[in-house]
This record gives sequence, structure tokens and C-alpha cells, in this order.
Amino acid sequence: MRNLWIAILLFISLPALAGQAEVVGVRLWPAPDHTRLVFDLSGPADHSLFTLPDPDRIVIDLKNTGLRKELVTDLSNGPVKSIRSGGRNGTDLRIVLDTKSTMRPKSFILKPYGEYGDRLVLDLYHVKGKKHKVVKSARPTAKKQAKAKLRDVVIAIDAGHGGEDPGARGYRGTREKHVVLAIARRLKALVEKEPGMRPVMIRDGDYYISLRGRVKKARQKRADIFISIHADAFRNKKAKGSSVYTLSPRGATSEAARWLAESENKADLIGGVSLDDKDDLLASVLLDLSQTASLEASLDVADHILGGLKRVGKVHKHRVQSASFMVLKSPDIPSVLVETAFISNPEEERKLLTRSYQKKLAKALMQGVRKYFHRFPPPGTRLARRHVIQSGDTLSAIAQQYQVPVTRLRNINQLSGDSVKVGEVLQIPVQTSDS
Repeated sequence: MRNLWIAILLFISLPALAGQAEVVGVRLWPAPDHTRLVFDLSGPADHSLFTLPDPDRIVIDLKNTGLRKELVTDLSNGPVKSIRSGGRNGTDLRIVLDTKSTMRPKSFILKPYGEYGDRLVLDLYHVKGKKHKVVKSARPTAKKQAKAKLRDVVIAIDAGHGGEDPGARGYRGTREKHVVLAIARRLKALVEKEPGMRPVMIRDGDYYISLRGRVKKARQKRADIFISIHADAFRNKKAKGSSVYTLSPRGATSEAARWLAESENKADLIGGVSLDDKDDLLASVLLDLSQTASLEASLDVADHILGGLKRVGKVHKHRVQSASFMVLKSPDIPSVLVETAFISNPEEERKLLTRSYQKKLAKALMQGVRKYFHRFPPPGTRLARRHVIQSGDTLSAIAQQYQVPVTRLRNINQLSGDSVKVGEVLQIPVQTSDS
């Protein structure tokens, strides 16, 4: 009789259990500006959350959800002290995050994709203090500007994917996010050694940054170029070689319309110049001029980078390609996307994991960047040194004065010989390690 009652109770509870999702695990991804927690679910689930003070807590309620096993993850590098959980209302699950300080949470549900099932994503942001009003100083005079210190050229290095987004997977299971970060760090080291240049890493760890967030960060750092590093993949494992992309004209047109339509973009659009006080026609013309210049510069940089990659190994496409990749859509920063190799090709996957090949790829990227900026140095940078020819000047004397080889002085100014004319302006290259 007892067994019969147990069977009846189990039968009654089956419909509820069959439709109940479970939390099967949790992962944490610390990033510089926020921390992401990902709760893996066995199926879709509705949720709500709220915060509590003294002590600081974040409470997550999941409807019709259970817990498969205890939630365990490394919390040493994030703002969460502990994770607690318990049943609620007989069918629901409550998860409590004890935090080290007051956090501002944002949450959303992700549907199954690739190797992942349903997920609840929680982004935790530190609550900043009130912003103080910044009093802008008076505009510097021309005399002060002349004395202003020359700045370095800023190279924004973007390692694709990261965190919850692993990118492509190789034949041996290699993750794209890991190899491109390794290449990006090697490129960063080369840029740090390059006189007149300074690197900015868009992603310098295993965490997620949105595509528009990557572009935004590059613009905040006032980058002179944006290089996004990836590893290609294709269903045919024989596909191999590098490719370089710039923004397609169609992608540029659609993005221009979006930027002009959004007031927050118009307030700080072209190199920090506001367009919100311009009429629509003038704003459109200014943006078009900026985009045209950026696209032309992007193509030039991409050509130099592709040339360097051709010396490293096989290229998949012998010409620079164009596409509407989101990370290429900054209107005022020349931007290129480099597919370093096919991670889906077993041979290239193996190469991508080696230090020697990563160094070769980084060196090829560096050579392309160097060649471009030595030809077209941005005004106000250390690479944009100028010398006005005076009476009695000779090319060899100028080279000695600035401690650069005559050949480099000749090449960068596209001189066929050593003769110079009074009043002519020469660009003075910065001394490099390979000079």
C-alpha cells in the first residue's frame, strides 16, 4: 500500500517536474569594467531580480526552476563574496549573491547556440560616485599649442571574441579567443618597443566585450587605428590562409545613417567634434568626408598588412576584402580586421598554437602599421616631425642632425636623389630598432 501511494505521488508530480528547468552550473568572467556571471540552464526560464543593502546582495528568482547541483565557481577575482540558493514556493529557485560592494546588475536570457544551451546572463557594474562638474579650461593659444608635447600614435589592438563568446573551434578543440589574444599581446609588445607609438588593448583577458563596446573603447582612447584580430573557420578543413578586411561601402552608408540618427552619437562624432548643432545636410557632409578619409586610410593600412602576411605564409585572398563587420564601423578611425589563419585547418591550428608563428603574425601586422604611419603620420604626433630646408642644408647634414639614416630620409620623402630645395618641407622619421 505504501509503495502504491509513492507511485501515485510521483505520477502526480511528473508534469511539474517535466516542465521544470534546472540550473546546472555557473561561470564567472571578470572584466575591467564589469563582471559577468553565466548560469547554465537545462531549459528556458523566467526570472526577476532585485538588490538589497546592508549587507549588499543581489537576489535572483527563477520561476519553475530547480537546482541540479551546488553552484561552485572561483570567486576570488570578482565582486561576489558568495553564492547561496534555496527553494521558493515549492517550484521556484532563489539565488542570492553576496557582493563586496554595491553593484548595479543587468540581466538577460540567451537561447541555445553552438555548444551552449539556455543561459541566464548577469552583468555586474560597480556603482560609481556622483560625477563632479568639469570646468573646461580656456582654449590654448597658438603659442601654447606650438609648445605642446608631441603625442604617440595610438594603436588599438582588438583580440576578437572572449569570455562567453569563444569564437571558432579548431580540429583539436583550440578556441579562437585564446589564440587571437596571444597574438594581440605579442603585437602589443612590439608596439611598445616602437618609437612614437603606444598600444591600447581593447580586450586583455578572457572576458566578453560587445562589438559596439569595442569601437566605443577605441574612440574613447582616441586611437589612430583599430586592428581586430581573428582566426577564420570553414566547414572544409582544407581551407587555409590569411585575409584582411576593411568596411564595405554599403556598411559605411548604413552606419552613417545610424550615427546621424542618434543624438548621443551626434554630440561626439568626428574626432570629438559635435554635430548636434549642425543642420542635417552639413552634418551628413562632414560625416561623409570623415568616413571617406577613414576608408581610404583603412585600405592603405590593410594593403601593407596583407603584404606582410604574404611573407609569413599562404593568404586566402590575395586582395583586401570588404565586409560590414561591426567592429570596422567607426566613422573616424581607420579600421581593419585580420583573419590570421583558418583554425578549422588542422595544420594552421597547430601553427596558431606555436609561439614562433604567433610572433611572425604579430611582426607582419607591426610592419604594416609601421609602413603606413611612417608614410602618413598624424599631425601632432612624434612621427610627424618636420624640417624646413634652409640655405646650406644638405640631406646628409639633416640626417646627421636628426640621427636617422640618409636612406630612410630619402625613402620616406620619396626623393630620387640627395638634392633638396630651400623652403621644401621634409618629414623626419623616428629612429626605430631596425634602422
